[in-house]
Amino acid sequence: MKKIKIGNKKIGKRESCFIIAEAGVNHNGDIKLAKKLIDVAKEAGVDAVKFQTFKAENVVSKNAGMAEYQKKNIRKTETQLEMIKKFELTYKDFRELKKYCDRKKIIFLSTPHSDDAIDFLESLVPTFKIGSGDLTNLPFLEKIAQKKKPIILSTGMSDLNEIEEALKTIRKISKKKISLLHCTTNYPCPIEEVNLRAMITLKEKFEKKFAPLEIGYSDHTEGITVSIAAVAMGAGILEKHFTLDKNLPGPDHRASLEPQELKEMVKAIRDAEKALGSAIKRPTVNEEKIKKIARKSIIARIDIPRGTKITKDMLVIKRPGNGIEPKYINKVINKKTKKNIKRDELILWQDITT
Repeated sequence: MKKIKIGNKKIGKRESCFIIAEAGVNHNGDIKLAKKLIDVAKEAGVDAVKFQTFKAENVVSKNAGMAEYQKKNIRKTETQLEMIKKFELTYKDFRELKKYCDRKKIIFLSTPHSDDAIDFLESLVPTFKIGSGDLTNLPFLEKIAQKKKPIILSTGMSDLNEIEEALKTIRKISKKKISLLHCTTNYPCPIEEVNLRAMITLKEKFEKKFAPLEIGYSDHTEGITVSIAAVAMGAGILEKHFTLDKNLPGPDHRASLEPQELKEMVKAIRDAEKALGSAIKRPTVNEEKIKKIARKSIIARIDIPRGTKITKDMLVIKRPGNGIEPKYINKVINKKTKKNIKRDELILWQDITT
């Protein structure tokens, strides 16, 4: 399958997982906090840091209510518009954050939430990330597809029919690579709602039909266990929320990793990838050395004089494994010894008649 490149990072089979640290709106509308989040992401060793670009009035009507998780996490009730207005950054801020990412040598990404944000981000991002809330917003998908950039599409709250409709909409316009992220939209997502096997279902149903297509996972659970499991199951892209402090006010901090946790997650994922290996089953260099000790050979049970015809009761199978393998014992029996073989010595081919 053709691989895509985002910045200097290849995504595809046999490549390491593309890890996106989702800053989202955890900067709380403060560009200084946003830069600190970039610093944390860089130190953790992720591939990209992602924000969300919007003007509140272009995304939410004044009468839209809050989701239950937002009420719980913010600990008060207000309109969505009132809530997300506090988390806006200006276009000027995003240009500055892009430059800051470039200086830090980390990929800058941001999810657009309106048509004007798509146009603004076109020159700033190497790929468009589309949030789950816009999966059924087909006019929005069409506009992004027209930009002819790779697309990362989250699939929270959707079924297979809705996902297929979204993919068809994109494919009518663009042949660029699509990365489809399994996702459960809940912050935090309970473990029993994760359903990681659905990621495999997406791969089986859509990978060939809408190629080039990559499968990944957007993780909203607490902790790092599910992220590691997703990568072990084949996620080519992983997205995970992070924050400077889970106790900061805002809707997503509680479901986010703190700096040390993010660093631990990246290390655990990279270790898991090393453990996945090449899929070729053969002894390692170290195993070749160890098997001479751990395996067994045919050994003399008693002293066997030179010229003796070997019988089964003269033999025993013991370690080490650098002699004749036990599977050849019937070929050793009835052979004559060419030398005196002492008790507990290895039986070697050169010491018996052929």
